[in-house]
Amino acid sequence: MNAALTVTTSGRVLRQVRTDRRTIALIVVVPCVLLGLLAWIYNGTLVFDSIGPALLGVFPMVVMFIVTSVATLRERQSGTLERLLTTPMGKADFMIGYALAFGALAAAQALIATGFAVWVCGLDVAGPLWLLVVVAIFDAVLGTAMGLLASGFARTEFQAVQFMPAFLLPQFLLCGLLVPRDQLPTVLEWVSDVLPLSYAVDAMKEIATNPDPAAQVLGDLGIVAAFIAASLALASLTLSRRSA
Repeated sequence: MNAALTVTTSGRVLRQVRTDRRTIALIVVVPCVLLGLLAWIYNGTLVFDSIGPALLGVFPMVVMFIVTSVATLRERQSGTLERLLTTPMGKADFMIGYALAFGALAAAQALIATGFAVWVCGLDVAGPLWLLVVVAIFDAVLGTAMGLLASGFARTEFQAVQFMPAFLLPQFLLCGLLVPRDQLPTVLEWVSDVLPLSYAVDAMKEIATNPDPAAQVLGDLGIVAAFIAASLALASLTLSRRSA
């Protein structure tokens, strides 16, 4: 791995995103709109305070999955990826460069979405606000890593979007947001235990209800970080594939 090449890759990705207003809107505006809509729907109730923190992790993860998978696929289709891999740039430089660039976007997204949820929508959590932001960033980076992985199995942008239900919908259904995980049928609870979003939602719920959630949250974040690393490692194995 070459640090200079990694930073160059990150800079190139960020410059490309900066000129794409639709992508910026998708990253920054969409999560805020969805959170605002939910706050409006449940105005005057305690429901938003209950599910808002968990969704603050889910929405950025979904958005970053879509943005990353489509952007990486464009690199493959345009031949940019093949040309880059004929230079001294290695797979690790490309993968980590992309992860850093979209990780920076994920951090910005998490800060904006959290601020909007708390100060505009009135989301109330028992735990520290900074920890809520940290978990939201981890969730968004998880979406980035999974998007990089999914892009290796798609041949068109439409296929990349189609992978979203396969990668994310089962996690959404089993993460404990709709039904507590310990109330799921035994087999589904086992499946839930090996899905990264389950631990992200557990961390958000802990922050929402516990004034001192650090110990439990750090354990959950460690598991999410392991899934991020595993997804990036698996995604690097697909980089040698040539565009169809």
